[in-house]
Amino acid sequence: MNKVPLTVKGAELLRDELQRLKTIERPAVVAAIAEARAHGDLSENAEYDAAKERQGFIEGRIKEVEGKLSNAQIIDPALLDADGRCVFGATVEMEDQDSGNSVTYQIVGEDEADIKAGKISVNSPVARGLIGKYAGDLAQVQTPGGIREYEIIDVRYE
Repeated sequence: MNKVPLTVKGAELLRDELQRLKTIERPAVVAAIAEARAHGDLSENAEYDAAKERQGFIEGRIKEVEGKLSNAQIIDPALLDADGRCVFGATVEMEDQDSGNSVTYQIVGEDEADIKAGKISVNSPVARGLIGKYAGDLAQVQTPGGIREYEIIDVRYE
């Protein structure tokens, strides 16, 4: 399996989720299954079916998170020395050349991506257009609405 790039913060969030799933969610669903079994006939027991389905989801998510963490390549943006280039983990301030709007994004792994929090996936069209560019460069990005141009204002590693 390929290495999964994660920032330090993203890896911490996955570890926290794994801890919560194993120590809180898993025991709670086991208790729910035991309680549903106590009600008798399992063939017509909706509580039992729902609890078993939830257990399957939790176990699947635990395996998924463990797999991602075991294949993680953890990158600390603060330790990067990329000479001002846009790279994984960098925070990029840029200006849309058409609208003049300024936006700031951090380039992160797929699991960390959250556009509302200003984090875009390294595999997104915008991030792919930014990678390797420097402050002052123009980046052309293919979007569903056509090609857009962004001027890179600043690149930080935080």
